[in-house]
Amino acid sequence: MAPTEAPAVEMRGISKSYPGTRALNGVDFSLRPGEIKALLGENGAGKSTLIKILSGAEPKDEGTIAISGESVRIHSPQDARRHGVGVIYQEFTLVPDLTVAENIYLGRLPGGELKVHWKDLFSGAEDLMVRLQACIDVRRPVSSLSLADQQLVEIAKALSTNARILIMDEPTAALSKGETDILFGVIRRLKEDGVSIVFVSHRLEEIFDIADSVAILRDGNKVADEPITAVTPKSLVDLMIGRSLFDQLYHRDKAAGRELLRLDRLGKEGCLEDISLYCRAGEVVGITGLVGAGQTPLARCLFGVERFDSGELRVDGKSLRLHSPVQAIREGIGLIPEDRRRQGLVLGLPIRNNLVLAALDAVSRFLRVDARKEEALAAEHIRALRIKAVGSGQRAGSLSGGNQQKVVIAKWLVNKSKILIFHEPTRGIDVGAKEEIYRMMQDLASGGAAVLLISSDIQEVLGVSDRIYVMRKGRIAAELDARKTAKEELLMLAAVGAQGGC
Repeated sequence: MAPTEAPAVEMRGISKSYPGTRALNGVDFSLRPGEIKALLGENGAGKSTLIKILSGAEPKDEGTIAISGESVRIHSPQDARRHGVGVIYQEFTLVPDLTVAENIYLGRLPGGELKVHWKDLFSGAEDLMVRLQACIDVRRPVSSLSLADQQLVEIAKALSTNARILIMDEPTAALSKGETDILFGVIRRLKEDGVSIVFVSHRLEEIFDIADSVAILRDGNKVADEPITAVTPKSLVDLMIGRSLFDQLYHRDKAAGRELLRLDRLGKEGCLEDISLYCRAGEVVGITGLVGAGQTPLARCLFGVERFDSGELRVDGKSLRLHSPVQAIREGIGLIPEDRRRQGLVLGLPIRNNLVLAALDAVSRFLRVDARKEEALAAEHIRALRIKAVGSGQRAGSLSGGNQQKVVIAKWLVNKSKILIFHEPTRGIDVGAKEEIYRMMQDLASGGAAVLLISSDIQEVLGVSDRIYVMRKGRIAAELDARKTAKEELLMLAAVGAQGGC
């Protein structure tokens, strides 16, 4: 970088407060042209607030922002785009039924809404795909694309506004390893073009693969800003949480009790075949495999969202055919879903309302919710699970990801569920919150629950489980004792179906 070259972004003394909390406290953040800077921190550390301020989604209370050396005022996303700031969110903002080209230029169609210049529209979109070296037909509907290609469309959409600063919020959360590699290739080419990138991720291995430097926030303060070569995974974790974390994932020796869940040769046409497994009280049983190996339909069938076509399901010795989630809940089954925001919470409702959704009978009297009982239960579980919130009346949607996940778990504790299915429970959650969730899983198992951990993170499954099942192409490919015979290499071999696998 030339000595006189101005930073692409210079944020100084940025502060932001919400009722009951100070989200940012005089934070400085800078980004050089062509730099990839990772932004790390626990959930609730202030990362989302900082990028919302830079992207115009939230106003700052104090501080200054300069783009390429020029002081700017960013009051809206439109202001941010005019200054060359683009955002790629973790959850896509694409319209599935529109074409790739229409999504890229949505709201800015050449020629206007009444008479679209289709030739210019498709030509412009194709030029962007060439720049990204992406083989995507811009006339195809977005709904027909893979998640990785949809991510590239989001990037093209940002670049179509001449963005020179890209904020990427958990861009690999839903991608496989191969898809992530493709995305990283695109990011490196953008860096070569001089585009500056703020990269937010909880996957530390990705940070060391893609970032030039890393800034760390903790409790609304910046605690570090270092070249990636000056840090290690352990030092990053210690800086993020302000304490040393366990070297290994949390596990506890427990005595297994009676069998609470058994699947015998269960199948579902097109996605599951001959699934046999069991889980006892006091056990954490891991289920892993490559993305798309059948874990999601298995979770949905176990919670009654979808139905098995064949085989037998037994819950606490009773043979069942689940027809709905309501029936599953009544049988003591709880699901912590992979998408907590869409499937686990009602974001617009307060914490206390979310906590009793699965146990309304426990807080109702003559068909009316007893507000005192509801508040007492909410206060008890907020305290027990250390949910960081202003109070039980805070909207679930305003919580950090880790605290939202705790609310989902608490919902099933209120319901006294005896079988708990954790489906990708730590996706998009920081390392400190992960440790807390691992502890909760062990506590639940020690208390007599049967815990199923369905996760594509093999290290997570190895570190937390008592026994492990590996799925491949909708079938159980292996069963391993996590404390004795299970190794990462063996699990991977079984997952890919390589010769010599388990």
